[in-house]
Amino acid sequence: MNKINMPELRVGNLVARIPIIQGGMGVGISLSGLASAVANEGGIGVISAVGIGIDKCKSLLSLRELNLIGLRDEIRTAREKSNGIIGVNIMYALTDFDDLIRVSFEEKVDIIFMGAGLPVAFPQDLVDKYFGSDDTKLGVIVSSGRAAKLIMRTWLSRFKRLPDIIVVEGPQAGGHLGFKPEQIDDPEYSLKSIVPDVVKTVKEFSEKTGKTIPVVAGGGIYSGEDIYKVMEMGADGVQMGSRFVATYECDATDEFKNKFIECEETDISIIKSPLGLPGRAIGNEFLTDVALGKKVPFKCPWKCLKTCQLENAPYCIAVALSNAKFGLMNQGFAFCGAKTYLIDKIQSVKSLISELNEGFNNLVREIGPLSKG
Repeated sequence: MNKINMPELRVGNLVARIPIIQGGMGVGISLSGLASAVANEGGIGVISAVGIGIDKCKSLLSLRELNLIGLRDEIRTAREKSNGIIGVNIMYALTDFDDLIRVSFEEKVDIIFMGAGLPVAFPQDLVDKYFGSDDTKLGVIVSSGRAAKLIMRTWLSRFKRLPDIIVVEGPQAGGHLGFKPEQIDDPEYSLKSIVPDVVKTVKEFSEKTGKTIPVVAGGGIYSGEDIYKVMEMGADGVQMGSRFVATYECDATDEFKNKFIECEETDISIIKSPLGLPGRAIGNEFLTDVALGKKVPFKCPWKCLKTCQLENAPYCIAVALSNAKFGLMNQGFAFCGAKTYLIDKIQSVKSLISELNEGFNNLVREIGPLSKG
């Protein structure tokens, strides 16, 4: 039987051979090593700009400066390792968002993904210089059709353009979630409910402007079968984060990766981060102590997020995530997706992509080609 392959993902004039975006995982989990490996296999590899310079804190430079140097270096290193599609994920809520997006434009990264807020305001010089160019595509991450509509309507009015790609993240994603705690397990907010809504909203703007905007869905996607099912909902591709942690090429330490392999379903919980937002993480002693009211003394390396209330924070989330990246789990913790407990081994990115492709193909053989394909 001939091999059946997953469909391509097109973002303007960029063509990814497989419809997979590797999710940006902050504070050093997805850097040039992982991003370039995914890009080499035909997906879209993504460097996270969050806290990208925190492990260099002992330098005489400020962490803000180190973040910019680190991001520029990681983009260039990824370029040296791959001719594939390289993206950068930048949280809109970051205090140095404007500087980080400026570096990304200057380095002509293929795609900038913006989430953690509604990205509707940018420095005018960047708008004037880059928003009319096709060198760098712009993507936004949303959790509802309503958010997608607000962003696209605002962009059309202010910038006379639309995003090039929309990523919709559901409540089974890892890290900070764009949902209220009571919405996380509510079927009304599942990918099955919100993907068609976002697709419908994006289609309205596409028809109005003639611009094709792919919609990619993420959150709790583990297998090739999951990819098929989400694309049957109308998505053009998927975003996956946690599965790429358990790869040789991931930029975290083996100690961090092993937590994903050892994780049981009962270990995964919803926490309240110092930012007041719910997040999904692998529970450990550090988080248990925090839940019991223990405050971890810290000196803020830099106010990374605009909404952080330093005086009320029980710990510094940037330092905790950085500690975890280096395997110091007693001094931090790992964010993870809802299906992390299914991961049972570390493998190469090539092997993982092959496994996902085969799972996708199994449903093609069993059910038939994607209905919109």
